[in-house]
Amino acid sequence: MPEGDVVWLTARRLREALAGRVLTRSDFRVPRFAAADLRGRTVLDSVSRGKHLLTRVEGGLTVHTHLLMEGRWQIRRAGPAPRDHRVRLVLANAQWQAVGYSLGLVELLRTAEEDGAVGHLGPDLLDPSWDAETAAVAAARLAERPGRPIGEALLDQTRLAGIGNVYKAEVLFLRGVNPWAPVEDVPDVPALVELSHRLLDANKERHGHITTGDLGRGREHWVYGRAGRPCRRCGTRIERAAQAERATFWCPRCQPAPA
Repeated sequence: MPEGDVVWLTARRLREALAGRVLTRSDFRVPRFAAADLRGRTVLDSVSRGKHLLTRVEGGLTVHTHLLMEGRWQIRRAGPAPRDHRVRLVLANAQWQAVGYSLGLVELLRTAEEDGAVGHLGPDLLDPSWDAETAAVAAARLAERPGRPIGEALLDQTRLAGIGNVYKAEVLFLRGVNPWAPVEDVPDVPALVELSHRLLDANKERHGHITTGDLGRGREHWVYGRAGRPCRRCGTRIERAAQAERATFWCPRCQPAPA
């Protein structure tokens, strides 16, 4: 599933292509909204909320999409509608068209009712208004279940929104925290939250999740995707195991197991 920075960048590209322009094509290729027609309406904005995308159009309507595991939006010059069974939605104007492939969720709702779709999410790590108070709320939400493994808690979008499997592994390594450590045993949860925000914010305008500061191919991550290879810090073999139905990666020496 895409990380929050990928979704943020997708929202920006949708906004650049669609916002302020009148829709000339509105093609919902999902049964529930197959008859929906937004042609003639101006797109007002497109924003991300965690891993959700909200594209608002005049008349108080919002197109709510989620990429899930395989979804993507492609922006291209206006032209013939693509004939591809993977396409779930096409929104176009006279200059550009946005094509949604394999979207995990497509729905049309009232803008006033967006909270019903995304209100359950925790603080968004890429919220433009992110500040110390927001970070404190996220840390408090993580602490609400003190016995939960921190690796599971970080992936729970109701605690804080935007972090995915890559950043979970990398943030825990950088903080020296084992993925199975209970939240209550994590030395500094606020610092963990703030590091998550900084990493997503640093990567939001580019492809790839760089956590090492090295842009070289194969050198972007500390532990993610590196099972069986030596730790970049201590040389210990990086481990991989399933946690909450996802693979997690860690260094046994740099991130010692909880007692």
